[in-house]
Amino acid sequence: MGKYRDRLEVVVDILSVITDNSGAKKTRIMYSANLSWDLLRRYLNVLLESNLVSFGSSECYILTVKGERFLKKYNEFRRHRKKAEKRLNDVESERMMLENMCFTMK
Repeated sequence: MGKYRDRLEVVVDILSVITDNSGAKKTRIMYSANLSWDLLRRYLNVLLESNLVSFGSSECYILTVKGERFLKKYNEFRRHRKKAEKRLNDVESERMMLENMCFTMK
């Protein structure tokens, strides 16, 4: 079973496929982002309406300037989130150490 992706992660996967290929057709996006046909169509409609992608010539989806900004902001968010998760894990380790000092039987 694969890891659950939230909506933002699916959007980032789609935008990354488009960026990596300097534009991409639906089939490439669907397979590379690991989406069903129905989910792909729904997400592409959202991305078009949000002006994160546009439908270019040669029937390819391309990233807009807003889409590029979105990916940049998402990468910043991901870095901040990783730092926060690491800090939270460190704090939890400290708590466990304190509990062990108090409640461990000798």
